[in-house]
Amino acid sequence: MTHLKNTTCPPLTACTKPCPPLAEVPVGRRWTQALLLMATFYLLSAQSLLAQSTPKEIDWKFLSKVDFVDKYFEEYEAWYLFPEFSEPIKKLDGKKVKIKGYVIPLDVEDNLYALSAYPFSSCFFCGGAGPESVMSLKFKGKPRHFDTDDVATFEGTLHLNTTDLDTFNYVLQNAQEVE
Repeated sequence: MTHLKNTTCPPLTACTKPCPPLAEVPVGRRWTQALLLMATFYLLSAQSLLAQSTPKEIDWKFLSKVDFVDKYFEEYEAWYLFPEFSEPIKKLDGKKVKIKGYVIPLDVEDNLYALSAYPFSSCFFCGGAGPESVMSLKFKGKPRHFDTDDVATFEGTLHLNTTDLDTFNYVLQNAQEVE
């Protein structure tokens, strides 16, 4: 490369020698530089998109990082356990996750299913487990037939519920079964 006086390389380059004006750079070299720049941008964009679309694998131990406080709900005239989610859990609200558990069909006709850390006999409903050990499954489409205690893995968008007392604290929206 021919260097001319009174011109410098673009910022952030390692070169300290004077550079020619753009008009003096051969056309082929400009195309090569442009293509390299576009390829770099494309790869960085693809990596960013891949990171956003790859679900974070979580487990029930992670979801147990929640505290519960008694809160009175006027409309129900009763006290209920109100979740106070930990910061790591809050960061996953609205994000894609992947989790494995026991499927509990609640009302197949209305497409109501739960995913539990434990089998039905020791889950939140019948055993001594807490509300952090179960989540609602809101399927993207009509799910296959599930028997109680089928073990399955699902991907979907995690929603932290703090307002609707008629559903669980964890909701997996657009849930899809995966291998």
